[in-house]
Amino acid sequence: MDRRKFVSASLSATVLSLAGSAKGIGQTGAASAMVEYYDLRRYQLTSGPGTKLTDNYFAEALIPALNRLSIGPVGAFSVYFGPETPAYYLLMPSSKLETLVTADLLLARDPTFMKAGALFWDAPAGSRPYVQIESSLLRAFEGYPRMTPPASPATKRKRVYQLRQYQSPTNADHVRKVEMFHDGEFGIFEKAGAQGLFYADTLIGPRLPNLIYMLSFSDMASLESAWDKFGADPDWKKLSNDPKFNLDPPIVSNITSLLLRPLACSQV
Repeated sequence: MDRRKFVSASLSATVLSLAGSAKGIGQTGAASAMVEYYDLRRYQLTSGPGTKLTDNYFAEALIPALNRLSIGPVGAFSVYFGPETPAYYLLMPSSKLETLVTADLLLARDPTFMKAGALFWDAPAGSRPYVQIESSLLRAFEGYPRMTPPASPATKRKRVYQLRQYQSPTNADHVRKVEMFHDGEFGIFEKAGAQGLFYADTLIGPRLPNLIYMLSFSDMASLESAWDKFGADPDWKKLSNDPKFNLDPPIVSNITSLLLRPLACSQV
């Protein structure tokens, strides 16, 4: 069997089995076919000219070429608060898994991309603009199957995105936490004023098992206000104290949280 088709089939079967094991998450085959996949990439950059070169590469070469592959809208962010800066994050959504996992091979066949991105793509090893690139393959939750970008803000530069990863000690705990989102956590975030951009399982990446989601806020004050409202919400207190989820040890063993700012070229 072709390797790419084998990877696609294996990942799809694994994650559908996992999602279906959680009460209330299972969907019809038609609904599952609409669920998006995400390639979440982290670019650890070098200080100095590396950031400018990467800005130009994203804006003039990479994002337009990804759009030609029907990957998009593409999110591009810089780390606002977090470790190891400068660093950029790229969020690539697609309903077609094979297109997503073969994107780099497809880009190499695109002459327009190769010309526009030559300075970044062909940078000498001794002067490349990045230290390393890390990638995680994600699959959207059944109950939040597609990315939901915010309306274009008048002051885009003030918008803040919060990228959060919840690592669980076991696969069973991970499924419980996914179920918790489907049992009400999506709606509680929305009531609090925290707009979800995406919620997803990590299929391939570090610190498995884990889920990753991203919230959007108009500014830092809105972020702080939303989390205050979320923590005080009676529905959240009820959900978090449900014996299914309030276990010892907890179903989430580690939380990573980063604050991001959209780059000028970001499409979300």
